[in-house]
Amino acid sequence: MTTHTANDTLRLRRLGWAGVEVRLGDTRVLIDPLENVEPLEPVLGKPKRPLPPVEASAGTHTLITHLHPDHYDRELITRLAAYGTVGCHAPLAPALAEDGVEATPQELGRPRRIGPLTVTPVASLDWRGTDSDQVAWVVEGAGARIIHCGDTMWHGNWWQIARDHGPFDVAFLPVNGVIAKFEGYEVDVPVTLTPEQAVEAAAALGATAACAIHYELFDNPPTYVEQPAIAERFARAAAKRGLTAHLSGDGETVPLTTGPRQEAGVAETTA
Repeated sequence: MTTHTANDTLRLRRLGWAGVEVRLGDTRVLIDPLENVEPLEPVLGKPKRPLPPVEASAGTHTLITHLHPDHYDRELITRLAAYGTVGCHAPLAPALAEDGVEATPQELGRPRRIGPLTVTPVASLDWRGTDSDQVAWVVEGAGARIIHCGDTMWHGNWWQIARDHGPFDVAFLPVNGVIAKFEGYEVDVPVTLTPEQAVEAAAALGATAACAIHYELFDNPPTYVEQPAIAERFARAAAKRGLTAHLSGDGETVPLTTGPRQEAGVAETTA
């Protein structure tokens, strides 16, 4: 049984790469957790540091933004699925089933209860187009609301997301602005948000704070090339916009300061 008291607060922690942990009471939601990097090395190169292990325990649920192997760690997700639900955008459920993962599918904008938390997939944009479905996840509880944006590039849905689901206390945004040249995708256009674009996305979303994810772990020229001076540029852009910038390291807590907020009504299943 999930326990949750009125005095509980939402707790946030950045995991490795794009991974984020959200806790409320006994309920724990992991978004895009990653442990196994060896399959990534032929394209992304060797990681600059080892990733912290991801604990699997009762009350742990998982959300997947998309199926690129740096966001969908099949081995890890299979292990975590024994402890709680695995949430995905509905079109991804068949592929997960083929991998032996029984996922809980959700349509865009459709909320679901996981204990005291509410999770909702919203629009995102992948650089590979329609052959690579991707979503962002809105997670809310205890009067706080965050959004995890996967490894999106710039798109025009920020304002609609803000109108439908915002404002946000923290927006977790990719910042490495990577130039990728593989699999027939070879253009000099960043395929994830640059540091400055990430801050502008946070501003459009109505976020109070922006936390940088998806950076300074892989850099493998000429196939996968990150932006230079990411942390400095992100902090500078956030200061210019009047936003709080979080550059939390692997496994570090992400501060959350929020006042009371009324949670949206939910008409979905309870985990």
